[in-house]
Amino acid sequence: MKAALLQITSSDDPAANLVMVRDRMAEAAAQGAGFVLTPEVTNCVSLDRAHQKSVLSVEAEDPTLAGLRATAAELGVWLSIGSLGIKTEDADGRFANRSFLIDPAGQVVARYDKIHMFDVQVTESETFRESAGFRPGDRAVIAQTPFATLGLTVCYDVRFPALHRALAQAGAEVLLVPAAFSPVTGAAHWEPLLRARAIETGCYVLAAAQTGTHPGQTVKKRVTHGHSMAISPWGEVLVDAGTDPAIVYVDLNPDEVAQARRRIPSLTHDRPFQGP
Repeated sequence: MKAALLQITSSDDPAANLVMVRDRMAEAAAQGAGFVLTPEVTNCVSLDRAHQKSVLSVEAEDPTLAGLRATAAELGVWLSIGSLGIKTEDADGRFANRSFLIDPAGQVVARYDKIHMFDVQVTESETFRESAGFRPGDRAVIAQTPFATLGLTVCYDVRFPALHRALAQAGAEVLLVPAAFSPVTGAAHWEPLLRARAIETGCYVLAAAQTGTHPGQTVKKRVTHGHSMAISPWGEVLVDAGTDPAIVYVDLNPDEVAQARRRIPSLTHDRPFQGP
């Protein structure tokens, strides 16, 4: 299977982002990709919760989801929508950071709500409190496709090895890590984390990422790291998109997963132990 990772710079305007992503999907399909992947918060990158509330929708009415489902069906491709900001019916008004897997008929075959919230103070001037606007999910998700079993994660989840191990032990051969990573933490940790998750599990890791300075209405602009990557089951960087908007391609071969796990069968070597 030829996979295409879309590296994009989403704005805070979902309608404009939809047009841009649909064009990129068509370009990827024209190059022979049968599986297209978008980054985290494909529909809206914004630090303004009030603006998010005004432009986001519940899943059943979300125009980005509907548009991308239609495009997947038109092109006949599998699509990982890395995530969308989705309104929920939660009493506190928080959104879901929800990933979707779409089949070539345009049907939603899997959903995953990001479990781990990015609540950090990276520097004195760069603080994130994702949980103030988004509520965490509580369920790990794998999805069967004709070309591989996929494990769904989103961005900050990459720092939690137990989630990825559980996905691999449940059958995942490819781990999806769509992201809108901070440039500060990205420069230090992005590649090592992705490679570690691949090495620990013997999985491909596919990480489509947001990049650059994101257009929006607020004075403070969000900036993201880029460097969409595909990592082999042996931990090798197969593609790195750099920092400009781009589409990068990788061929997925399930035999590579089996070979890596034969060489290092650590997924079967768990041992019980007493806590420290």
